[in-house]
Amino acid sequence: MQEKLMEIKENALKSLTEVSDSSSLDEIRVKYLGKKGELTTILRSMGSLSKEERPIVGKLVNEIKAELEAKIEEVAKAIKEKEKAAKLASEIIDISLPGRKKIIGKRHPLELTLKAMEDIFISMGFTVEEGPEVELDYYNFEALNIPKNHPARSEQDTFYINDDMVLRTQTSPVQIRVMENQKPPIKMIAPGKVYRSDSVDATHSPIFYQMEGLVIDKGVTFADLKGTLELFARKMFGDSVKTKFRPHHFPFTEPSAEMDATCFVCGGKGCKVCKNSGWIELLGCGMVHPNVLRNCGIDPEVYSGFAFGFGVDRMVMLSYGIDDIRLLYESDMRFLDQF
Repeated sequence: MQEKLMEIKENALKSLTEVSDSSSLDEIRVKYLGKKGELTTILRSMGSLSKEERPIVGKLVNEIKAELEAKIEEVAKAIKEKEKAAKLASEIIDISLPGRKKIIGKRHPLELTLKAMEDIFISMGFTVEEGPEVELDYYNFEALNIPKNHPARSEQDTFYINDDMVLRTQTSPVQIRVMENQKPPIKMIAPGKVYRSDSVDATHSPIFYQMEGLVIDKGVTFADLKGTLELFARKMFGDSVKTKFRPHHFPFTEPSAEMDATCFVCGGKGCKVCKNSGWIELLGCGMVHPNVLRNCGIDPEVYSGFAFGFGVDRMVMLSYGIDDIRLLYESDMRFLDQF
């Protein structure tokens, strides 16, 4: 038995001198010291030995076991250091190389302008409402007092999904949905993307952004409309800006108007931005047509209101002096990095 133990010891020590990685070392440990290892097997068979042999063999087994455990620990430490050195060598950093610059994103000029406009109206007590971009013909046209075959539809020719569904041409359908689901008073804006089948050029795009507003309550007048929009213009372009209203026609408002503001580039003196007129058209507006109120279940004898709509892309172009709307949608970083 003692000869067998010495043979196990010599084989184990020899194997430990040849081991080169952690997994091989673990296999050796299990082979000799594991629950089914060679030393453990001998300990379990000691019942067959004589009383005189048992203490001698038991002592020898424990000595060999202690020696092997110490050797395994020593080899494990050496392997760990070797693996660490190899890892460091493979992950070495060349500090002479230039660093990698992290590119930080910026807000798009459309987003910057939308946010500035929203903040102004929110400060005046307006809520921000949203609606679907794929809209029913009823909400996009009929509920807004634009029945089928009405001439105004040709001005807003759009992309039809089918006879009853279109890509919205304006954010006015959001106003209809809000009036259907909320009782007055209502004070809201509806920013968002809209679609019209325009050919792409410097001033037209089949996709652009609008922001429309709506106020419904008892006793609302055109004076409230003028006061609201004049306050917006001063907050957006400065206290020196002046505004004027020109009569216009919209099917969903009566009376209707377009609002101009003094050119914020030349201060009203005349320049290429305002075509030497001193004025820039900002938006369309008017008092909500009684038919629109009736379509939404609101009694025009009790309530009145006003609505207005901005072309956000136009506001961006005017604010930053951009002369081609295509620049806003081409994702050219040389252009966008300026903002």
